[in-house]
Amino acid sequence: MSSELISEYEVIHAKPKAFYETYERKDELQHQTHYCPGCGHGTIHKMLAQAMDEFGIKDRTILISPVGCSVFAYYYFDVGNVQAAHGRASAVATAVKRSRPESIVISYQGDGDLAAIGSAEILHAANRGEPIAVIFVNNAIYSMTGGQFAPTTLIGQKSTTTPSGRSAIHEGYPLHVSELLATLEAPMYIERVGLGDNRQIAQASRAIRRAVENQVRGLGFSFIEVLSPCPTIWRLSPVESQRWVREVMEKTYPLGVFRDRTKDAQPRPTPQEPPALDAIPQIIGVADADVTEHSAIRHEPVTDVDLHVRVAGFGGQGVLLLGEVLAEAGLDAGLEVSWLPSYGPEMRSGTSNCHVRLSREPIDSPLVTAPNVLVAMNEPSLKKFDKSVQAGGWVIYNGDAFPPECVRKDVHVLALPFTQIADALGDARAANMVMLGALLEIAGALPQTSVDAALARLVKNPRFFELDERALARGRELYRESVREVCHAG
Repeated sequence: MSSELISEYEVIHAKPKAFYETYERKDELQHQTHYCPGCGHGTIHKMLAQAMDEFGIKDRTILISPVGCSVFAYYYFDVGNVQAAHGRASAVATAVKRSRPESIVISYQGDGDLAAIGSAEILHAANRGEPIAVIFVNNAIYSMTGGQFAPTTLIGQKSTTTPSGRSAIHEGYPLHVSELLATLEAPMYIERVGLGDNRQIAQASRAIRRAVENQVRGLGFSFIEVLSPCPTIWRLSPVESQRWVREVMEKTYPLGVFRDRTKDAQPRPTPQEPPALDAIPQIIGVADADVTEHSAIRHEPVTDVDLHVRVAGFGGQGVLLLGEVLAEAGLDAGLEVSWLPSYGPEMRSGTSNCHVRLSREPIDSPLVTAPNVLVAMNEPSLKKFDKSVQAGGWVIYNGDAFPPECVRKDVHVLALPFTQIADALGDARAANMVMLGALLEIAGALPQTSVDAALARLVKNPRFFELDERALARGRELYRESVREVCHAG
């Protein structure tokens, strides 16, 4: 066939550009998704991708997908992707839109995800009129986890957890999410569509396009509920599943527009600029004289800071405060910081630990699974976490001697009776600050002025502030003494 003849043809249907060329979830079958034959997700994905292509927004779009059958959406859509915890997609979408207001933000959720564990998130996002588009896939069942009944399961419908059929007395009535959200003042556009036949599919495509267009126009909260077939869990053929959508599901969930305020709507006002960082202490009422005095002097830390610290001990030993002071000092020094506490329900004597990260680069996760510094305030904590310390890292242990079964040749150890040392300073409870002082001296990354400023913000009692200052200094001194002893022994 000649090139002249080929040039006369026009491509009518093609794979949307918003999809990746190949889907690299598996080495094999990179031309297809993981969805079952007849599943509605593939159809909805294509509608959404076509709308992105039409408006030319691929490079501006951020898709939020949670746990559920659509959990692998980030393998398919060539857009910005954020994976959310189960039920939290609309909350994550809110954060993304507020931090990136110029972006097109779309939350894609199933019925078990949105209508069950995520019901609070979607309700409040809609009530605030968050300028996001939400695609709600309703197949009346928990599909990915084996077919349990969902909030949208029909009365009488059988599932693995309602083998005799859903009962209004025991499981309540099916939740009508579109109607529920339509009672709120803020939503801009709400429509329920189906995938029961070609006519319904065409209308669904138009509705999804409108939701995306509303995002482009900056109009506010749009919600599209899609009645979708699930042949595998329903144990029906794809054709029978489509029939079940239009002949059974539609009786409980009538199709239609429940809210449309787009005709005369104006774009939402541009969000107010956030306050300057220097103004925040004054706004939240912590800009007292001591904080101002300490915060006025800032020193640049060393450029290669990358601390992954795990602090662990019993409740009441000051584990969390140690981590807080370290994190606050990092903030004062201009570092990227995260602090994540973890503790049991007991006020005292229960387990307690926290994760602290300090870096010059953005922090990808607050979890510290492989610390380069472990601060173990008791033996159980040492034995629990010592194997996780990176080779070349440090273990600071509150004990007279390091347990033989915990000895490793590839880590550095500083083992001292920090509780007794603190007691000699005036209060055994300052052991955490003595250990922090040793950590700071080992790391060499934070200026003392930043540590002082952090301590002033967190410890308001003058007596304990002065004690903690002495404890930090003593910890630094103990590390230097240990270094001198090693040098003399060598």
